Amino acid sequence: MTSRQNHHRVRAERGIPEATVARLPVYLRALTGLQDRGVATVSSEELAAAAGVNSAKLRKDLSHLGSYGTRGVGYEVEYLVYQISRELGLTQDWVVAIIGVGNLGRALAGYGGFASRGFRVAGLLDADESIVGQEISGMTVEHIDRLEDIIAGHGVSIAVIATPAGAAQGVCDRVVAAGVTSVLNFAPVVLSVPDGVDVRKVDLSIELQILAFHEQRKAGGPGDYDPVAGGGAPPGATQYVEA
Repeated sequence: MTSRQNHHRVRAERGIPEATVARLPVYLRALTGLQDRGVATVSSEELAAAAGVNSAKLRKDLSHLGSYGTRGVGYEVEYLVYQISRELGLTQDWVVAIIGVGNLGRALAGYGGFASRGFRVAGLLDADESIVGQEISGMTVEHIDRLEDIIAGHGVSIAVIATPAGAAQGVCDRVVAAGVTSVLNFAPVVLSVPDGVDVRKVDLSIELQILAFHEQRKAGGPGDYDPVAGGGAPPGATQYVEA
């Protein structure tokens, strides 16, 4: 059993809820900021405020890690950083390949936060002959034909897919067939994967649409257009009919 498989097995045995797992990186970011400022201990209220959650939820989340803090003192920042890092698997390096080296892929390749959190980008791949061979952030872009070789040669654990939507599923099928079981998907499409493969989707346009929804509500709602009574197009709509 690999260390990665063992990490998932341990997490399953402890029964840590997925919602808690999703909040652990937020706590870690807040704790890292405290650590950088030389803070040695932090109360649950202070840490919860820094992470944007309520203190009861934070205490419950951290109890899943076996960390209960000390009454009247709080949590030791350095040890809690270690506990969360260990639970997230960040006490070892994870090798990443980025497939699709357009504007987004280039930005991801140059992101310094990966290395500081234990993620090492070992491969950049693209199908565009005009991009293949270019040097980006100290790495040479390889042709997508070498995908399986890169995965095997570098021991890639996580594949980041930043391709156009039409190519994403085919790329995903190939990385899964090559043994990768964790995929971060930036392509605007839902990927189909077999059991045992984890996919996290990042869709910036969806996040912007959600923010637009809230902005609209703050501005007084979508207007008084009644789809039953009719009365013309909804506010903001055009009369253009797509052929």
